[in-house]
Amino acid sequence: MFHRLLLAILLFALPEVLPAQGSPLPTDELDGYDLLRRLTLRYGYSGFERPATDLSLRPTGRGGLVRLAKTYRELHAAGLSKVDRYRLERFFADNNEWLALPPFAESADNDPGAFWLGDDFALQSAASPLHEKRAPIANLFYPTPAHFLEVNRPDFYLRLNPIIDLRYGKQQNDSEDAFFNRRGVKLRAGIDDRIFLNFEILETQVGLPDYVRAYRDRFGSLPGAGFIKAYSLDLVNVRRGADYLNGQGYLSADLTKHVGARLGYGRHFIGDGERSLLLSDFSNNYPYLELNWRIWKFHYRNLFAELTSGPQMTVPSGQPLSKKYLASHHLSINLGKRFTFGLFEAVVMNRENGFDLAYLNPIILYRTIEQSVGSPDNAIVGATARYRAPFRVEIYGQFVLDEFKFDELFIERRGWWANKFGYQLGARYADAFGVDQLDVVVERNLVRPYTYTHRDLSNYTHFAMPLAHPLGANFKENLLGIDYRPLPRLHLRSRLYLIDQGEGTAERVVGENLNQPHILREMDFGNETGQGLNYTNTLLSVTASYELKPNLWLEGMYLRRNKDSVAANRNLETTVVNLGVRWNTPRQRYEF
Repeated sequence: MFHRLLLAILLFALPEVLPAQGSPLPTDELDGYDLLRRLTLRYGYSGFERPATDLSLRPTGRGGLVRLAKTYRELHAAGLSKVDRYRLERFFADNNEWLALPPFAESADNDPGAFWLGDDFALQSAASPLHEKRAPIANLFYPTPAHFLEVNRPDFYLRLNPIIDLRYGKQQNDSEDAFFNRRGVKLRAGIDDRIFLNFEILETQVGLPDYVRAYRDRFGSLPGAGFIKAYSLDLVNVRRGADYLNGQGYLSADLTKHVGARLGYGRHFIGDGERSLLLSDFSNNYPYLELNWRIWKFHYRNLFAELTSGPQMTVPSGQPLSKKYLASHHLSINLGKRFTFGLFEAVVMNRENGFDLAYLNPIILYRTIEQSVGSPDNAIVGATARYRAPFRVEIYGQFVLDEFKFDELFIERRGWWANKFGYQLGARYADAFGVDQLDVVVERNLVRPYTYTHRDLSNYTHFAMPLAHPLGANFKENLLGIDYRPLPRLHLRSRLYLIDQGEGTAERVVGENLNQPHILREMDFGNETGQGLNYTNTLLSVTASYELKPNLWLEGMYLRRNKDSVAANRNLETTVVNLGVRWNTPRQRYEF
């Protein structure tokens, strides 16, 4: 029912489609987002009208991102470093179907980008000076450096690329080796400058680190995967691995030059930090309908999605998985050149008869609807903020509120179980301490026990995995991230996570496991963050990546994780070292 409803809405709108926003850059392709965030920190929005597109809402339209990149290139060409110029060239090559779009103008009223694209838009982009060309292999393959197959016609364009991610390494004090083998293909296309589609299919076999195996065994799910099978391969010393087929795709259309719709299967991320307390891409893909409204200083996004209540591993073969539904919206507001403020609201509903049509209203507060239908659902509200301070520093934060009682939160303060909230506070520093290409991020996350949980299956999860922060709830986390690019093709990345969390058991519910209903809680009062079987976890990952050719990376990684629990049998030390190649795909990371 849900799929038919979404399709009917989109098809109803198609006759009025006009090109404006186009296809999005996927959530996990962080190189492009990181580049534009870095340029924004360095140069701000001086010299042009600040666009309504919010980089904290991923995925975001490729067209708007290309226009922003072209704007910085035009205004600050003399000040761009060799590395930034190279990264811009690679970004334009990866998204070259949008090169006909002009930079942003000084005034939104006079913005030359607010126009109707002609039927020869793909050919206009191919004629751009930024469109790198070369003699194709066999007169067909790689006509441009970044695309295996590229077609530009007056009414049609297509980009097709293979996907490979192959890694092998050793794990200290583990009987199994580290192994990752992913192959696939991705395709995107545009038809009549009105309809855009994307398709990606991936086949993956992986030998998991011990802590990821423990996560899979506990929750019956694997981050970034849905249906998983057991996998073993003596050649690489893997016996308790995983095998899964996954993919993502969408059909996108622009209803007006300011409003776009997308029907797809994928994930989303909301926030400016390394983590998100509102919506992240940690769990599996899901079917969704997305509406984007970009006008003046506002970016408003509606998301309607179908979720899976529990893990696939607990369901008998051939049986359908239990479903639940998500409705959310986020309003982002640009206040001046430096400050952005956002409001978020979501509700998860567990219905035997499908999606509740009352939640299709894209404007009204969901708490009002939730109460009008008898308050059976799990409603969450939140806020985001970002301020671009001087000296290339950005300060950002999030706040999520599930439930609270004013007297217990501000007066009595007795640790009432339903004071369910969390916050994030972080800062990002470009060219830190005057060192070119040294970018630093620091972040603090805290989520109270039982946040995101509910009395039934309407918890804030998908495939038994959190929809927000990977740790779920009942934790404190501090992280330090460093990115350094001493050479145009060399990227050095490091992340340090310091985690303090409390765990429960099958018999003891302390609020970190979102799949356990909060009605099974251990106590009403005296609840504090980190309660239960407390542990500290120190995780350090260091990755060195070198780009051999466009989108083909040679990578080495070192990961060290040390979990120290009050329950000695839960202690776990992990050391992983691996080397691999990655082509046309972002790296799958298990940093939790």
